[in-house]
Amino acid sequence: MNAKQERKERSRNTILESAGRLLRSRGIVGARVADVMQGAGLTVGGFYAHFASKDELVSAALHRLGAEYRDRLFTRIEEKPESDRTAVILKRYLSTAHRDATDQGCPFPSIVGEIGTTAPEQRDALAQEIAALIERLESLTPHSQGHKTRTLAIGLVTLMIGGLSLSRALRGTALSDEVIRACRLFSVAATRGLDL
Repeated sequence: MNAKQERKERSRNTILESAGRLLRSRGIVGARVADVMQGAGLTVGGFYAHFASKDELVSAALHRLGAEYRDRLFTRIEEKPESDRTAVILKRYLSTAHRDATDQGCPFPSIVGEIGTTAPEQRDALAQEIAALIERLESLTPHSQGHKTRTLAIGLVTLMIGGLSLSRALRGTALSDEVIRACRLFSVAATRGLDL
């Protein structure tokens, strides 16, 4: 790779990092191209050298954020006892620290509502990233086989993202903490033998 290509790749990565911060904190509509480029320290005019459209940028950012967050969420999980791995993931995800770090962590609580209503063009990117998260959880899920393992993993991902989304919406109320605790307790109970 020559120096020009390296600069272009660095700029693209900087744009994706800026887009990631804004997607997490403001959602898809709030991640305006001008704000993304300002956050990257670049001019708006340079945007189209990297992406054909905002939709392409959002899709690329969602794929990048999804992969990065999965890596962080599952880091060193193989060092934990097999029977505790799912509970560890749930504790990492469903926490007050994750709830309060709206510009970090999992991007999906910030954007799922928009994809369901005003940004359906991102549905495929979301589906791919949720499927990857389900697969990782499925590989950790003990006590089940076949479709039950997948059903449990889908249920856990749904509870994780939905629980964190609701907890964020209720932030500042006692109910916000209760939502996190209830989701964690229910999820752990499900992994420890609830018949699906």
